[in-house]
Amino acid sequence: MNSSNEHFLQWFRHVSPYIHAHRGKTFVIMIPGDCLAQENFTNIVSDIAILHSLGVRLVVVHGARLQIEDELTQAGYSSNFHHGARITEREHLPYIVKAAGTARCQVEALFSSGLPNSPMFGAKIKVRGGNFIAARPQGIIDGIDHQMTGKVRNVDRQAIVEILQNNCIALLSPIGYSITGEVFNLSFTDVGISVANAIGADKVLIFNDDGPIYDRNGTLFRQLNLAQCEQFLAESSEHAPANSYFSLRAGYTACKKGVARAHIISSTEDGTLLRELYTRDGSGTMVYSDSYEVIRPAGLQDVPGILNVISPLEQKGILVKRSRELLENEINYFTILEKDNLIIGCAALYPMQDSAAGELACVAMMKEYQKGGRARTLLEHVEKQAVELQLDEIYVLTTRTAHWFIEQGFVESTVEALPASRKALYNYQRNSKVLVKKLGI
Repeated sequence: MNSSNEHFLQWFRHVSPYIHAHRGKTFVIMIPGDCLAQENFTNIVSDIAILHSLGVRLVVVHGARLQIEDELTQAGYSSNFHHGARITEREHLPYIVKAAGTARCQVEALFSSGLPNSPMFGAKIKVRGGNFIAARPQGIIDGIDHQMTGKVRNVDRQAIVEILQNNCIALLSPIGYSITGEVFNLSFTDVGISVANAIGADKVLIFNDDGPIYDRNGTLFRQLNLAQCEQFLAESSEHAPANSYFSLRAGYTACKKGVARAHIISSTEDGTLLRELYTRDGSGTMVYSDSYEVIRPAGLQDVPGILNVISPLEQKGILVKRSRELLENEINYFTILEKDNLIIGCAALYPMQDSAAGELACVAMMKEYQKGGRARTLLEHVEKQAVELQLDEIYVLTTRTAHWFIEQGFVESTVEALPASRKALYNYQRNSKVLVKKLGI
């Protein structure tokens, strides 16, 4: 087998768990109008078609701000804005409807393409839409009448669900309708968030020009929980790039309303959608309201994953080698740290006989995840377990990582201080340092 074939097999096997995980899930994809004019937009549509072919249920919501601006300019009009929202004058509405319709036709045309030797060949994507968004006026805000700028009032959930059940993509424009027959100009993020909430979407994915989120010091955020995201938005409203700020705010709002995860990805870089969904560390920034990295008790099904984590450390002599059989027998003592169904860390707590003490063992973290305080978080979890077991202290025996445990509150002790049951098993050839931490102090 040549190297290119081997690389393909490794890649495909790596991707397969994500294919299984996403199949049958419902994603809402939000695409700003600016993105439709970019050279990469054809690739984005092709990637959305790939998601559809892999069994993901998709709602695509497009914006039209750039197209609206062009139509109004050609007609000799200009808009005023308030906190980023366009003030839609009634006489501007025909041009706004035309711009939204033109943008929609552009998206539908790309979904209809299927030339040989192109990613869309054989896709035969069916796109459906309709009057699914009921709207109401924004009203007067800060003394400013927003006129025909509206807000989503409600979503025809059943109509959208039926489209998805019929293996079609639901395509929605930033236009809403009132019960009096009026048309309102809507924010495409308002439409996307409202639809995601109404249909119980598993994810929202938001494209922007700037891609993932960075702080003012250039630090990249791969994931933010709701509290971290709220703090970042409060601190960044003045200096963050406008697209990044509004995309992150939309992701935050979606999660706040019940969507588990929102992803902010680049519209200018090719392949970001697929890399975000089908690689472990993604390509953008994720906002999450659920637990992205989970600490839980280990089970027998986790033995291969634990072996994968500890084997490199066993080979270096940092950990004592454990066989699969031994791990299976002792699995109830183990706690694991899991990221997207991948075990990235583990630790074991063994209560000592005839003593209110326990031994912390097999603390390990995959190399690429050793930063970010994960090991400390895992240790804190195990310490809570020890307290629940009414243990007064925990010991750890280590040859190379004593300094890290000391930083976590352990102090050096001696072999003689070990409880008798553990002292009898001490391996003098390894000459491990003995450290202890008192609990509840």
